Amino acid sequence: MTKDGMNYAPTGKPQPVVEQGEFQFAAVHLDYGHIYGMCNGLKEAGATLKWVYDPDPQKVAKFMKAFPEVKFAKSLEQIVSDQDIRLVAGAAIPSKRSELGVQVMKAGKDYFTDKTPFTSLKQLEEAKKVVEQTGQKYMVYYSERLHVEGAVFAGELIRSGAIGRVIQVTGFGPHRLNPAVRPEWFFKREHYGGILCDIGSHQIEQFLFYAGCKDAKVLHSKIANYHHPQYPELDDYGDATLLGDNGATNYFRVDWFTPEGLSTWGDGRTFIIGTEGTIEIRKYVDLSRDRKGNHVFLVNRDGEQYFNVSGKVGYPFFGQFILDCLNRTENAMTQAHAFKAAELCLRAQEEAVIVSEEII
Repeated sequence: MTKDGMNYAPTGKPQPVVEQGEFQFAAVHLDYGHIYGMCNGLKEAGATLKWVYDPDPQKVAKFMKAFPEVKFAKSLEQIVSDQDIRLVAGAAIPSKRSELGVQVMKAGKDYFTDKTPFTSLKQLEEAKKVVEQTGQKYMVYYSERLHVEGAVFAGELIRSGAIGRVIQVTGFGPHRLNPAVRPEWFFKREHYGGILCDIGSHQIEQFLFYAGCKDAKVLHSKIANYHHPQYPELDDYGDATLLGDNGATNYFRVDWFTPEGLSTWGDGRTFIIGTEGTIEIRKYVDLSRDRKGNHVFLVNRDGEQYFNVSGKVGYPFFGQFILDCLNRTENAMTQAHAFKAAELCLRAQEEAVIVSEEII
């Protein structure tokens, strides 16, 4: 397990849904390491990685070592003009992800971006208009649910009725900062959007999914910089409380305080309360007992059950998404869901109380 969440890129068992060459895609703007996980997931589902483009030759060289079959493109225009390309995957600087997506969709390609997909509500509204105008997809890599087998399995348990109706979701998303390896833009609010906008997007997306909410409101949120005065625009802590349109509630906490002694980049956990049972997901580690992740605990009328689902569930999102792109369906994730999670994380960030000594 990597100690750096920035480069979290799971690999799983190949589960192709298409033949080689049937679904070709490109990777562009390699500013964040999640692009490797995005490409791994698509390739394992049968997609063919044809092109890579980034203005930085060092990023391209590193990427081509990981994916030696890929061809170097001289420009984004070369990629979007290729009639064989159906999807463009990108992990640009967060503030530039929307601009890239609009360009890709206007060229007639579907777009797959790392989270967070936007840093302003204005960007979100523009993307919505372009989706409506072009009919293309603006899909988001919410990896903490889509690329974690324990999180996938929890969704299957909920759909099977194992805990009844979900009424509350609590999420913890601690991360290791590793400031020495972070790019300069990471510490600029204009570029990364703030902690609730960034890693908070994972937590809000999970709440909407597990609780079956189509909408929600932010009841309260707060952010702070407790321990990093050398980075005055960094939020090193954030939390929020949400109320779903079906009455389900959510609390989540995100931070950059993973201790150096932890074997992985963050002890991410999710607690789900239903009317007939509870689920806990220990995503990446079981403290002091197992350095591997994907631990799922279920308690319901049948008693207490424990599941370790590493290597047993897979990552169905990617195959479903490829088929959605081919068939113009929405089985992997609806566009409305992807955009609603993005909207709520932006609102949580925008409305957040800034914790300071003056307030305390």
